[in-house]
Amino acid sequence: MAWLRVGALSGSVAVAAAAYGAHGFRRSDRDDYQKEIFETANRYHILHSLVLLSVPRCRRPGVAGALLSAGMTLFCGPFYYFAVTGDPSLNRAAPVGGTLLILGWAAMAL
Repeated sequence: MAWLRVGALSGSVAVAAAAYGAHGFRRSDRDDYQKEIFETANRYHILHSLVLLSVPRCRRPGVAGALLSAGMTLFCGPFYYFAVTGDPSLNRAAPVGGTLLILGWAAMAL
């Protein structure tokens, strides 16, 4: 049941980020690309938070949950960081995060 808590906490952070994106970030002087990156990160964050809620129902919840959590962190985190700061130095982690998300989905099927 720990993955339910992780998913719920992740979801609450994702909704808070969405609120910031809708009310504070959109009205800032960031360029359109940064805003698009923020929206992408938030979409994946919300979606995979919901997926974490179903992890306890799969055969290997520890593996699937760890892969999905690490994937969200390494995919969404660098994009949030870039969108807010404009510094692309962490963006190289995003493909690793995306790969972990794919593996997390595959782990749910095993």
